[in-house]
Amino acid sequence: MSICIVLIKGINVGGHKKVPMAELRELLIKSGFENVQTYIQSGNVILDSSEKGNSIEIKIQKAIMTHFGFEVSVLVKTRQDLKRIFDACPFSDEEKRSSYFMLLHDAPDDDLIKLASKKTYEGEEYKIINDCIYFFSEKGFGQAKFNASFFERKLKTFATARNYNTMVKLIAMSLINEKDL
Repeated sequence: MSICIVLIKGINVGGHKKVPMAELRELLIKSGFENVQTYIQSGNVILDSSEKGNSIEIKIQKAIMTHFGFEVSVLVKTRQDLKRIFDACPFSDEEKRSSYFMLLHDAPDDDLIKLASKKTYEGEEYKIINDCIYFFSEKGFGQAKFNASFFERKLKTFATARNYNTMVKLIAMSLINEKDL
């Protein structure tokens, strides 16, 4: 068994794709996962599985489609992956606490990164490093001109964003699970 951090994109946002967390936990347990925990309502799950990332993603996508009736994008990371991404944030500690981490399903090609990096907006800064876009906006993410859709189109992979506090909490929750194994 290994601990996995599952990030489900776009559920419970703006009243769309409603997924009650208790129902999601039950669904994932019935799907064969163990020690299933959720964090807030936006698709953050910690679980134990003997399967690997891609097969977990597919299994969860199919389970949600069958049970809730809609498609979702699912990204699975290990605690080590999430810690590596968190620690690699290129911003100052102050900016990092206000940053968003747009986790990418696949690390984009260098040519695509160069194309995407041509676009800039005043007061918004981002760095694309491996499988994450580190994003800081003076006005906050909700007021930013950049969004995940822009980067998904340019980088040809899906992205799901989490803020600093969520990243810290997911890393901590996965560490607690690790001690229980």
